[in-house]
Amino acid sequence: MRIEFHDAGMAFEGRTALSPLTLAFEQTRLGVIGLNGSGKSTFARLAGGLIKPNSGRVLIDGLDSARDAAKVMGLCGFIFQNPANQIILPLVGDDIALGLKARGIKGAAVTAAVEAAAERLGITALLVRRPHELSGGELQLAALAAVLAVQPKLVIFDEPTNQLDLKNRAVVARTIEALPEQAMVISHDLELIAGFERVLVFHQGGLAFDGPAAEAIAHYRMLAA
Repeated sequence: MRIEFHDAGMAFEGRTALSPLTLAFEQTRLGVIGLNGSGKSTFARLAGGLIKPNSGRVLIDGLDSARDAAKVMGLCGFIFQNPANQIILPLVGDDIALGLKARGIKGAAVTAAVEAAAERLGITALLVRRPHELSGGELQLAALAAVLAVQPKLVIFDEPTNQLDLKNRAVVARTIEALPEQAMVISHDLELIAGFERVLVFHQGGLAFDGPAAEAIAHYRMLAA
């Protein structure tokens, strides 16, 4: 899927969160890095259609994120920094089913889709568990199953390994690597995005570098020094 920014920018209450930006991407894996407050999360939310630009346009698979908002929402899935906030029902299985039901899917088709998403990630045993019983890695996988169940073309991860121990970090990293879907990963975990074909570096609300992972990481380290 192709995402296009056409002089697209974002400001909140008079403060520029992202300066007008023109670029396009359709890589299978896109990394996004930068210091806190650099604009990377704003970029990701614009790319996924969660917010609309104050200026310019964002096209997602040819659809305008502002004009075609309803259609765009079905193309992108978002995994937030704290996946526990995304799982709102008492049982994991019920939560995965929620997005399917919101799209008009009913009955046995919902059950089949929930089971397929869980089996794909190896978390079938979690369907009858409560969110507070899960580890950090299990929460990430449960949130991802809910997103994958509705078959998005692009999955956006916001700091997916934040506060995970080494074991859970490895589980999440392997899962992202194996996804056939297009993925965007916003992260301070430089090892996680080190093998990506393209990485964007944001700084002070603008795009500071766009290129291969090794060069992008080197540029980021220079900005952070």
